[in-house]
Amino acid sequence: MTATAHFDFSGSEVLVIGASRAGIGAAIARAFQDAGASVTITGAEDAPAEADRDRFPYRRLDVRDTPAVEALAAGFPELDVLVNCAAITRRGEEMAPDFFSTVVDINLTGSFRTAAALRPALAARRGRIVNLASMYARFGSPQNPAYGASKAAVEQLTRSLAIAWAPDGIRVNAIAPGFIVTEQSARSRQSPDHVASVTARTPAARWGEPEDIVGTALFLASDASAFLTGTCIAVDGGYSVV
Repeated sequence: MTATAHFDFSGSEVLVIGASRAGIGAAIARAFQDAGASVTITGAEDAPAEADRDRFPYRRLDVRDTPAVEALAAGFPELDVLVNCAAITRRGEEMAPDFFSTVVDINLTGSFRTAAALRPALAARRGRIVNLASMYARFGSPQNPAYGASKAAVEQLTRSLAIAWAPDGIRVNAIAPGFIVTEQSARSRQSPDHVASVTARTPAARWGEPEDIVGTALFLASDASAFLTGTCIAVDGGYSVV
């Protein structure tokens, strides 16, 4: 059975930030829609990937632009689920201070901007936030220091917002994916040695696919996780336990 077969989000309003490319955000958006939700997606590009152009309402959004984020939020008086997937990384280029700041602004502050702007809409339905962290939140990364630092901060932000917004009935959790085959990981996958070393270390003996993340996202957004908030679940094929 597929992950969506276990969940029913009929009547739910879902917003996935950062779902314009072939990757985790798009896979999560499709899964929520398949489970009955009304789903809107955003991305930095002018249009989403061709496969999704006729599937979702789409808003171009730079999560660094506070007025743009607030304008987006104004269109959602009520919201059941917010998924924060917008992120960038550039392997081997993140030691440059200006680019480091850009990564943090998108990956961390961007997640906070969208969450803060949509807090009233989420509170109206006692909604759920699912943030995307990374296993790099827990390991050093000499090639991706900005990405790792930003994702560690996303995990910490998740804990803090879970406490701060609990009186609103908003639950805030995160997912820490492992090595996933996406456009974002394409540069690192150009190294056969890197691909082989990841596969060898991972107990599941493979890289993950975007669809491997969707079950956890649906779970965290559902009543099945009603007593979970402030947590971050690793979905990495066992890489982090070795």
